Amino acid sequence: MKITIQTPNFAASERLVRFIEKKLTKLEQFYDRIIFADVFLKVQKTKEKENKITEILLSIPGGDLIVKKEARTFEQGAYECIQSLERQLKKRKEKLRAFA
Repeated sequence: MKITIQTPNFAASERLVRFIEKKLTKLEQFYDRIIFADVFLKVQKTKEKENKITEILLSIPGGDLIVKKEARTFEQGAYECIQSLERQLKKRKEKLRAFA
């Protein structure tokens, strides 16, 4: 799986990039046909503490999955997005098994 991380208006730390890549590669355990993942990390200019937006686009055969979460940190947002993608991939795999 190819992983692209985009961070407009700031530079992501190497630790954050490694964390996201490590978590995303674990998704291949649940669905082995993932083509690529695009990760967008944005900071919203508000007074709210939960101003970090994490958006992940996962390209798989048959359509793309998109998840967007707002959180206090990018790590928390990425974790929540990946948990959501994991559930969606498990559902998709169950549907494929049902038709097979």
